[in-house]
Amino acid sequence: MKIIIAGGGEVGFHLAKLLSFESLDITLIDTDKERLNYAESHLDIKGIKGDASSITLMEEAQAENADLFIAVTAEEATNITICALAKQLGSKRTIARISNFEYIHAQESISFQEIGVDDLISPEELAANEIQQLLDQSAFSNSYEFESGALTLIGTKLEDSVPFVGKTVKQAASIFPDVHFMPIAIQRKGTQTTLIPRGDTFFEPGDTIFFITLKEGVEELYKLTGKKKEAINKIMILGGGKIGYNTARELCKKKFKITLLEKNKKKAFELADLLPNALVIHGDGRNSDLLDEEELSSMDAFISVTENSETNIMSCLMAKTKKVKKTIALVENMDYFQLSHSIGIDTLINKKLLTANTIFRYIRKGDVVDMTTLNNLNAEILEFVVNASSKVANYRVKDIDFPRTAIIGGVIREGVGIIALGDYTVLPGDRIVVCCLPRAIKRIEQLFL
Repeated sequence: MKIIIAGGGEVGFHLAKLLSFESLDITLIDTDKERLNYAESHLDIKGIKGDASSITLMEEAQAENADLFIAVTAEEATNITICALAKQLGSKRTIARISNFEYIHAQESISFQEIGVDDLISPEELAANEIQQLLDQSAFSNSYEFESGALTLIGTKLEDSVPFVGKTVKQAASIFPDVHFMPIAIQRKGTQTTLIPRGDTFFEPGDTIFFITLKEGVEELYKLTGKKKEAINKIMILGGGKIGYNTARELCKKKFKITLLEKNKKKAFELADLLPNALVIHGDGRNSDLLDEEELSSMDAFISVTENSETNIMSCLMAKTKKVKKTIALVENMDYFQLSHSIGIDTLINKKLLTANTIFRYIRKGDVVDMTTLNNLNAEILEFVVNASSKVANYRVKDIDFPRTAIIGGVIREGVGIIALGDYTVLPGDRIVVCCLPRAIKRIEQLFL
């Protein structure tokens, strides 16, 4: 598969890095020679220096043979132009990174495909949407919905008091036979080891467990894990950039009480006009006296989305000392994910990872309609559509030759979520949510071709 990436900034480099692990033909285009030299010396890719909107340069990059052309430069107008040109030259699929949320929301009335842009991706909107999902399941550290919540992915840390700790998956299933959730991945305490749970896998205290659950299973998980479904009403947001503004705007629509802190005076006044239902404060969120004055301790959630990762982490730690129930920090450094739980922050989010998740489904074989990867977890969760020709069609789950490093978490049939156990028969049209480790991906893809 040939992939061309225009733009070697943080998002472009991260995408090139992840895609290069897939043994794909990757070409990275950028105007900065040092950026390209760094990328070429660290990744198995080809670099081309120049303006990606140049037709001559696109021809040099062989855009006519590209299976996927991704434009992620800093300028959204440039990205749209590049994709339009790439499509005209023969690229099979084009994806443009944008920052204007209006374009995303206008896709039903305006056909970007007609001008050559197959998909629009906004890392900032992806981050804002992620924050809203995390607030919906406030007691859990991870949350991701498939098909508008027909199935939900939830991650949580197991305390000693959880009734199935010390038991195997099979034992837990016999004790709680009527639950509406399925464990799909485990990360052992203090390790980077990811396990796909089997019947003989033990639940251990301190494990971070990821479940696929139906709507009714969410309440069961709250009860069994001892988590409390805390009411979230008052939310403080630090940072009035695109993510902070979009998050505040959407949460105001849902009648949350929003306090937004922005240190740039001009921007703070602009935000106050744009967000009449939010309290916008001009001030530095790193100032503990200011946070006390604005009653941080009375907040139910604290979201820090400034452009500085360290500021976001430190302000969330400060919020935790004030007993704020839920803290979310935006970070750029992937290494910080390993520290999130040990230092006490509930959830870290990363724009590059969210963007990569969205784009990755286009390179997976089989009919993949959704996918996500988990923070600090070496596993992928993919949603496949079963076709009549798929090798899993018309087989019971227990009769499918599934690798031990993968598991079916659930099925969506005609919009209804199902926890699929061994006797469930997979039919064409089913949407299957699979969790698998990297080494199992190729085998899983073959099952759904």
